[in-house]
Amino acid sequence: MILTFAVILFALLFIFAGLRKNVFFLFYAVAMIFSAYYMEMCLGIRVHYFGKASLMLFVLCHLPLINLFTFIAYGRDKHCAKKGEWRIPEVQLHTLELMGGTIGAIAGQKFFHHKNKKKSYMATFFATIVIQAGIIVFILRYLKII
Repeated sequence: MILTFAVILFALLFIFAGLRKNVFFLFYAVAMIFSAYYMEMCLGIRVHYFGKASLMLFVLCHLPLINLFTFIAYGRDKHCAKKGEWRIPEVQLHTLELMGGTIGAIAGQKFFHHKNKKKSYMATFFATIVIQAGIIVFILRYLKII
């Protein structure tokens, strides 16, 4: 299972250019690998590499963690904005959102009052939501659920 998680994370790193210098993605990747290690070694969960169970466990770990790290990224960006320090590039925030961190982004926008008034940012944000909805519909149709 650790191998499955690692391969998926490294594939995402090469697919999305916004992740290559994204520190929050690296923290997320480490958290995902440790969660796979914990499930495998401490909880005794053994699954086949790249099997359905392994991929479902990846998704179950992925969604809470990516949303947590997206929320933290919004908080860090707001903190840097207040202090006048170097900020997180918008492409990195949008990439975290596109990977499934939309709920963390919405929570970060509401909690930190950050990036919710910038029209160009919000247009890209809503485009990301539409893309995610399309991907979800495609997957559900592929699995013949809808």
